[in-house]
Amino acid sequence: MALASMTGFARALGESGPVRWTWELRSVNGKSLDLRIRIPTGLETLEPKIRERCGKLLRRGNVSVGLSMQRDQSEQQLQVNESALEAVLATIDLLKNRVPDLAPPSLDAILAQKGVFELKEPEEDEAVQAALHNTLLTTLDAALIDLVDMRHSEGQAIGKVVRDQIDRIAELTQAAEGLPARKPDAIKARLKRQLAELMDASDGQLDPQRVHQEAVFLATKADIREELDRLHAHVAAVRELMDTGGAIGRRLDFLAQEFNREANTLCSKSNDVDLTAIGLDLKSVIDQMREQIQNLE
Repeated sequence: MALASMTGFARALGESGPVRWTWELRSVNGKSLDLRIRIPTGLETLEPKIRERCGKLLRRGNVSVGLSMQRDQSEQQLQVNESALEAVLATIDLLKNRVPDLAPPSLDAILAQKGVFELKEPEEDEAVQAALHNTLLTTLDAALIDLVDMRHSEGQAIGKVVRDQIDRIAELTQAAEGLPARKPDAIKARLKRQLAELMDASDGQLDPQRVHQEAVFLATKADIREELDRLHAHVAAVRELMDTGGAIGRRLDFLAQEFNREANTLCSKSNDVDLTAIGLDLKSVIDQMREQIQNLE
């Protein structure tokens, strides 16, 4: 399955008889799939179907779905709003009683009052409405396909960046493996030097048991074998996920946190300048990788 980002945009136009419409879809990063649907009044019955279609193709992201419609005004019917007209006439009668010398308003002035005339959409039977709804949903499907294609295109670009970053993490981990300071002889020599410094500082008065404990502590602190093994394992897990594809953003984000934990531990255990430099480089690459992963579905 292809990787997909959570950002994208798509627009699809459609028309049927006197009606024209535009679907606009926008998506940005989100922890889960959050749909926000804006459709004209009277089309509320379409919302469950819109959600169903989006849910089949999208897994994560804040997605806005908007529909705007226009109808040819030549198809609209002009009619008198009886209630509004009665209200205007009643007001005129009231004014006549209070202002006897008031000149009667002209017919044009009465009909020009807001709400007296209104445009009404022609009534459509259920079959015509059902056909229109189906055509609207077909246009939505086209917009969704375009949105998914855009998200996949961006996902592939992000995937390439993440693969390069995971390769760099693997290189740095391997470099840490081969550091001269990690060789047993180097570790032994460093421990002897540190213990000698400790003995000199105490004029040789240290308890042998305390010396032994310090030696064990220093040896344990110098051992980063477990951290390196876990870094290698995380690299393999990320590569496997990238090859699998699909909605892997959350799992990659979890692995990025694990990478960061191992890099922090490696830096805290380091007593060698080269290992510290590698640890800091690891943290930098991991942070950059996590920024990219945040965009994946």
